[in-house]
Amino acid sequence: AVRKQEIIKITEQLIEAINNGDFEAYTKICDPGLTSFEPEALGNLVEGMDFHKFYFENLLSKNSKPIHTTILNPHVHVIGEDAACIAYIRLTQYIDGQGRPRTTQSEETRVWHRRDGKWLNVHYHCSGAPAAPLQ
Repeated sequence: AVRKQEIIKITEQLIEAINNGDFEAYTKICDPGLTSFEPEALGNLVEGMDFHKFYFENLLSKNSKPIHTTILNPHVHVIGEDAACIAYIRLTQYIDGQGRPRTTQSEETRVWHRRDGKWLNVHYHCSGAPAAPLQ
């Protein structure tokens, strides 16, 4: 149960870094070779950080409007001492370009690997709405 809470907490920290447009914090939690499937990649498997950096530099860091994320029904699979997988629903609330509140939903899976006592996100799969709300 302690391990499961640890995985939920690090996942929350990762999403907070995204919402804050904090690429430095994001890179500390992600493996440099992070692989991901996400709507923004149009069905392609993306490897590394450059693809994600674009969104931080051009969208997330410039977003002065608040973003609030809720993780619903997190389910953690503990896979040995140093690996875990989490699946959850992510609700993202934000204010659109016209000042209207919006909510998007995505279904996400993250694979975590612990190296040198530190959890790193090594793979990410997102279905549904793009994780970064386009203003």
